[in-house]
Amino acid sequence: MSTAVVSEGRVEKWTPPLDADTLKSVLARVMAWKPLDVEEIFDDLDTAIGIQPPPVETAEDLVERLRNHLNQLSDITVADERCPPTAEMKRLVERGAPIRSELTPTDHQQVVGLARRLAFVTANLVEALIEARYIKGAE
Repeated sequence: MSTAVVSEGRVEKWTPPLDADTLKSVLARVMAWKPLDVEEIFDDLDTAIGIQPPPVETAEDLVERLRNHLNQLSDITVADERCPPTAEMKRLVERGAPIRSELTPTDHQQVVGLARRLAFVTANLVEALIEARYIKGAE
């Protein structure tokens, strides 16, 4: 229950802590939120850096998924001020930031290269987070 200041028999009008635009932004983020699926991350890492390069028809989608994985893992890394990231985690987040923002090339070999760069940073960060017990590994 909200408390209001009473002065001379009047109660101050309550104002919400967030305006309509901010609430819309929060709602959009909540609706777009996807739980972390470590198994899916490892599947995508295997596809990106496995023996066979990803097929032409799925390579761009793989890049987008890897970007999303790296973004989500980066957010987890810095989310809790009470559990600051290790120097290695910080380095990986910083290393991944420019790769995540790279435009997806049109040439298949370059798309594969981008997928693999994303995958290597993602693999190292997910392992660091599992080792530090920020997240649970695939079971």
